[in-house]
Amino acid sequence: MKIIMLGAPGAGKGTQAIKISEKYGIPHISTGDIFRANIKAGTELGRKAKEYMDQGLLVPDALTTDLVVNRTSEPDCENGYVLDGFPRTIPQAECLTEALEKRGEKVDFALNVDVPDENIIRRMSGRRVCPKCGATYHVVYAAPEKEGVCDRCGGELIIRDDDLPETVKKRLDVYHEQTQPLIDYYENEGCLVNVDGTKSLDEVFTAITEILGD
Repeated sequence: MKIIMLGAPGAGKGTQAIKISEKYGIPHISTGDIFRANIKAGTELGRKAKEYMDQGLLVPDALTTDLVVNRTSEPDCENGYVLDGFPRTIPQAECLTEALEKRGEKVDFALNVDVPDENIIRRMSGRRVCPKCGATYHVVYAAPEKEGVCDRCGGELIIRDDDLPETVKKRLDVYHEQTQPLIDYYENEGCLVNVDGTKSLDEVFTAITEILGD
């Protein structure tokens, strides 16, 4: 079962990808993990990726796809995998489709965790973190016992820069411009499934398992 997670930043697709991985016994694969693993291992692909990253450049689509496809060839992917954070663009999706076709494979499900922008802005701008111990909170969904104070260590809670409403809005604009076209792409491929991401984590996961089956 080969699964791709789609959805805007803050939609919760990463959390759902982990839950899918645990339930179905398939690896949760993120491009960040792949880059780090290949760079650490000193592979040829890792060295090439590092050259771009060291210059602050995006790793080219073809190289990123090679890294992902190489990872999906490993033994733990025999029964499938869930890709989180890849593909991000149409060229990456096309490269992936072509590479899988050469192996006689295809994406089974492209799960789009659908959450309106205003919900995401409200959800992310409500997050608070403790710079001392790393604990995370939410002013609505997981509030600390005392406002602005970490339950764990008593540190002062802060809003991360990337959780500020204006920052979240910019990230969403980039998403709509670059990544949302993937929804149309996978709909044309016949494997897109939309999931209502405004519900609770457990409700979203229940909806996903109904799609994927037992």
